[in-house]
Amino acid sequence: MDKLNKSDLVNVLYMDGGLLKKDAETAVDLVFSTIERSLIDGNEVNICNFGTLSPITKKARIGTDPISHKQVTLQETKTVSFHPSRTFKEKLNS
Repeated sequence: MDKLNKSDLVNVLYMDGGLLKKDAETAVDLVFSTIERSLIDGNEVNICNFGTLSPITKKARIGTDPISHKQVTLQETKTVSFHPSRTFKEKLNS
């Protein structure tokens, strides 16, 4: 499997978790919406043995337009950073 998407997660819960497909989809939607809502509210999301998702704000700064090479002002933006747990990093590197 090259990529894992939402429907793959639903199928794992359906096939391996013994949930009805509709219940599996509801569970996945609920998990993602809860994580999203928490990050939008400015809270970190820490998932034990997986990692931490943190909302961050990138300050406005001066950048360079790659085509015209002129300086442009980049507006302040919000994004999310992910820091994997030590356990997860060890699994990745084993």
